[in-house]
Amino acid sequence: MKHKKMLMVVCDGASDRPVKEFDGRTPLQVARKPAMDAIARNGVSGTMDVIAPGVVPGSDTAHLALFGYDPYQVYTGRGPIEAVGAGIDLHEGDVAFRCNFATSDDGVHIRDRRAGRIRSGAAELAEALSGMKLEDVEVIFKEGSEHRAVLVLRGDGLDHRVSDVDPHSEGELLRSRALAPNADKTANLLNEFVARSYEILSKHKINMDREKNGLAPANIVLPRGAGSPAPIDSIASRFKLRCAGIAGVTMVKGICRLVGMNVVDVDGATGGLDTDYLAKARAAVDALEEHDLVFVNIKAPDIAGHDGDFRLKVQVIENIDMMLGSLLKDLHEEVVVALTADHSTPVSIRDHSADPVPVSVSGADSRVDSVREHDEISAASGALGRIRGVDLLPIMLGTANRSSKFGA
Repeated sequence: MKHKKMLMVVCDGASDRPVKEFDGRTPLQVARKPAMDAIARNGVSGTMDVIAPGVVPGSDTAHLALFGYDPYQVYTGRGPIEAVGAGIDLHEGDVAFRCNFATSDDGVHIRDRRAGRIRSGAAELAEALSGMKLEDVEVIFKEGSEHRAVLVLRGDGLDHRVSDVDPHSEGELLRSRALAPNADKTANLLNEFVARSYEILSKHKINMDREKNGLAPANIVLPRGAGSPAPIDSIASRFKLRCAGIAGVTMVKGICRLVGMNVVDVDGATGGLDTDYLAKARAAVDALEEHDLVFVNIKAPDIAGHDGDFRLKVQVIENIDMMLGSLLKDLHEEVVVALTADHSTPVSIRDHSADPVPVSVSGADSRVDSVREHDEISAASGALGRIRGVDLLPIMLGTANRSSKFGA
């Protein structure tokens, strides 16, 4: 029985809710997407609760589930994932945070949580903060994609059980507080770091130039999602697979590295709206030559969802479809393809929701149901039924003739 290779394509946040102004349709229903629909037409479809029914997935926990891990068992916080994705080697006892560069007028009130989605100069700003000493604790700070960054505190007596500084919306800065008896030191140092970030970044030449040019200065750092590194079995050891991951977003790269995937760096894969879709397609085809499973993440639909821009989300979906068309055309052998999203990001609420996402799985001799279009409503009538995120990879393994017999 020949083992097939597998391709998992995750359209980040592509799933949505009907919008009245567009005849009660979702962006997936409005978009022209012949490649996506071909995957649905030539395979089986269903809907997926990525974590569990009624649970709103974060992108981090969602991807762990899609790779076959129960996030309730292995997730300690997003910070370590971002840090690994940024290429930081974590030590036992480190506390890591995901961060935003943000804009403040006084170091207390946040005017823009994303600093105008800063696209240049972040590396220089990060360098100005990294290496700072807070008492006996070392600060490691590194830029991510766009406004994102990573903070690692390294030293004795630290505890990741602290509250966020990021208010998660424009408004007054929060003060971190200890959520466990031994976490006071970490909370106090985190508050000190944020205050010093404003002092240092407000005077940085990058921000002075941004203000002269009418751009929002990236003059304060907002940490959140504290966590410490925890051991996790690799996807190779669990499923006997050689795996590669392709993504532009630091966090997604971090998940891939955390589970032992080979992360393929692609020129032009920005994790933003300007990502090079065709470069990702070429990289996926090349990676399939040496790997059993290739995972591709495209962040752009989530950005459009968070911005509440229906038309932009439609355009992004059509761009992904163009990428898929190129990718599928260039595949040199039978490949099981799974197309889905990690969560819904409805434009009507501009945030993640608990709505299930559509999923379609096709292969050369896989079963074929009556679904002809890949969208939230069409997929619900498919033969896969309603599954959970942790089910997807095992389903792909079964379709690819890679599952082991259970019993005699």
